[in-house]
Amino acid sequence: MTSRIEQLRRRRHRERGDVPGWVMITLMTAGIVVGLTAIAGPRLSAMLNQALSSVGG
Repeated sequence: MTSRIEQLRRRRHRERGDVPGWVMITLMTAGIVVGLTAIAGPRLSAMLNQALSSVGG
């Protein structure tokens, strides 16, 4: 019985994943989104306004 409990503990510990890796991926993705928004945001906004004007007008 003890060995079964120990096996479950080990398996659970192994399946926790790489938390710092996921945090790094999340932060890098957020940084990319912020960077692209800062660079391309005004142009994308102008394109959207132009497209909406052509449909509504």
